[in-house]
Amino acid sequence: MRFSESWLREWVNPSLTTAELDNVLTMGGLEVEEATPAAPAFTGVVVGEIVSIEKHPDADKLNVCQVNVGGEALLQIVCGAPNARAGIRVPCATVGAVLPGDFKIKDAKLRGVASHGMLCSAKELGVNPDASGLYELPLDAPVGQDIRQYLNLNDTVFEIKLTPNRADCLSLRGVARDVAALTGATLTPFQAEPVAATIDDVLPIRIDAPAACGRFTGRVLKGVNAAAPTPLWMVQRLERAGVRSISALVDITNYVMLHLGQPMHVYDLNAIKGTIHARMAVAGETIELLNEQTHTLQEDVLVIADDSGAIGMAGVMGGNSTKAELSTADIFLEAAYFAPDVIQGKSRRFRFSSDASHRFERGVDFKGQVEALEFATRLVLDMCGGQAGPVLEQVGELPQREKLSMRVARAQKVIGVAIPADDMVASLNRLQLQVTRAQDAIEGEILSVTAPSYRFDMAIEEDLIEEVVRLFGYDNIPVKPPVALQTMLHVTENERALDAVRDALVGMDYQEVINFSFVDDAVERDFAGSEGNPIRLLNPIASSLAVMRTQLLGSLVGNLKTNLARSASRIRVFEIAKVFHRDATVLASENTVPNIAQPLKLAGLAYGSRVPEQWAAAEDDVDFYDVKGDIERLFAPRRVQFEAFTHVAAHPGRCAKLSVNGQMVGWLGQMHPRLQQAHDLPKAPMMFEIDMSAVLARDVPVAAEVSKLPMVTRDLALIVARDVTAGAIIEAVEKFIAIEPTAYVIRDVQLFDVYQGEHMAAHEKSMAYRVSLQDMQTTLQDAQVDALMQALLAHLQVQVNARLR
Repeated sequence: MRFSESWLREWVNPSLTTAELDNVLTMGGLEVEEATPAAPAFTGVVVGEIVSIEKHPDADKLNVCQVNVGGEALLQIVCGAPNARAGIRVPCATVGAVLPGDFKIKDAKLRGVASHGMLCSAKELGVNPDASGLYELPLDAPVGQDIRQYLNLNDTVFEIKLTPNRADCLSLRGVARDVAALTGATLTPFQAEPVAATIDDVLPIRIDAPAACGRFTGRVLKGVNAAAPTPLWMVQRLERAGVRSISALVDITNYVMLHLGQPMHVYDLNAIKGTIHARMAVAGETIELLNEQTHTLQEDVLVIADDSGAIGMAGVMGGNSTKAELSTADIFLEAAYFAPDVIQGKSRRFRFSSDASHRFERGVDFKGQVEALEFATRLVLDMCGGQAGPVLEQVGELPQREKLSMRVARAQKVIGVAIPADDMVASLNRLQLQVTRAQDAIEGEILSVTAPSYRFDMAIEEDLIEEVVRLFGYDNIPVKPPVALQTMLHVTENERALDAVRDALVGMDYQEVINFSFVDDAVERDFAGSEGNPIRLLNPIASSLAVMRTQLLGSLVGNLKTNLARSASRIRVFEIAKVFHRDATVLASENTVPNIAQPLKLAGLAYGSRVPEQWAAAEDDVDFYDVKGDIERLFAPRRVQFEAFTHVAAHPGRCAKLSVNGQMVGWLGQMHPRLQQAHDLPKAPMMFEIDMSAVLARDVPVAAEVSKLPMVTRDLALIVARDVTAGAIIEAVEKFIAIEPTAYVIRDVQLFDVYQGEHMAAHEKSMAYRVSLQDMQTTLQDAQVDALMQALLAHLQVQVNARLR
């Protein structure tokens, strides 16, 4: 929203400098993005009148002008402007003047003819970019007056950045209301005097969509001079508001819109067929707008129509078939209220915007249509002449304003300052709000307000609190450090810190990533399968972020593809985040949403070489056992069991489920070839996903005596069936330790070799284990160790059908 300071000060004129006014607007919620002078600095330019003009004797394109600047003698000035002629009044830079860009005017000779000054264009003064000729001023411009004073060039142009809820400040009246409330200055009252009808001509109007068009007003004006010039004061205000002057009738509607906030439209009366009415469009109906674009309409578009069809897109732009031309003598002035939810989104759909749609989709004053119509009528009659018919008005469904209540005690708590109730009432009254006060036995004093017709942003108690604190002044709220009761959190020994898990993974060369909790539906199906049943978003920010993820790996694959596209070759990433599942057993609480489970998960992905490229190691790709080792280190000293598993996203036969104490906590595997091809990956990455609750759990440390006695080791090479896993043998050993009284000396069992092939049956394999034994009290004897090993071998033969190789 752009406007000139002088225009605003006609509404309200606080005793503030321009800089102070800038600060008041910004601190009041109307952020000033820019405050610039209406024109650059220059001096010595006055209003001059060309008294006579002659051709230059030695230059066809130059003229010798005699110019009256209010002095005793005329000034002779050589000028080459095409529009220079006797009788016009233009800016004249006298000798000694300094124009923008530090251009100094001196006495000069042009082709042998003396020139004592310079006649200026608008561009040379920095007023506007027009450089086609001299800047022609009205014929009543006072000769000799300083041009800065005459054109009010010492003005400042403000540009404020409004939030979407402050539609009431899309006009000078709205901004002035706020300035008056913020400063206590007097707001100049405005009320358009009704213009009496001098003719009986009317154009029938009708509302066929009352829910979409709440009010429709209009009147006929005949005998207007549409080609009449727009007064200089109006042109200046429009230009400083960023609106280009087009014609008197268009300029008037734009001026009323900026002045009062009510968009209006002018129709050529003779181009309208029959009754003009507001209705919803017929599907497939077409219309050519003022921007000469033709659009096909849908049934949710509100149009202004006559008996021939749509003649305007209501609240957005008028139609080309009924526009008022410079030759138009009879016009129909229209002012209406359209429901914001009907106008919203239409400009974006048709890929253009207008000042009218910008206001209607945010909400205009639904009581201001007749006032704006009367004001515009007076301007038309004053500027273009003519005669006015009676005002016609049709009313549909208008918004209803509910009474809002604000608890004084709660407002004081939210603001953090005990603003007295009397001051709150005074603040709301300065906004022209009528306040009633009441006492409640429980809540204390309550202030009640009915929002005015121009405030669409007042709907709840917090809106009134915002108005109070805004007028109180954000900079008047004391800065206090936060005060809170701090207690030492209880950290149990059997639970790891989340940061400790992150540090462990980073130490294993993984990098943490953070992704959206929303994913594409296709990605969710790829990595969760049909059992995912994801929660769909009602209003996704993009079609590729349509569902809540039930797994994390799809997002990590997206990170992988992004890095590969940037020539990264070795990628290890992990993410710790919540996933979202439907679960009817989940009840509502402070930290939960009913029927939705939100478990915390850890997912990781490894791609590329096992180690960074170096001279000391071959460049082998990371495999199942590399990531298996990472997971074992992450869980240590707890032991993880790995068993063959099938997952929709994993390669068949290259996937394992992870179990701790017999409970499945996650899975590990290589990406399925189908997904590798679908995501166009050169190699299949290794992936894992684990419940964070299992990762965070840990055994309580138990102190153990350090033995001073030597450790004894024995190797067992066992022949077992090929389907016997290493984990099964370890479990059998643990069972033996639990049931054999003398087996307490077995401290560790590690697999160090697996062999299958020559000299081995096709259905068998050899697995070699190193058993470490140690007694805390006495040195182990060979006979004791041999007996224990024989007992262990006998136990393994029973449990897994193992025999010594």
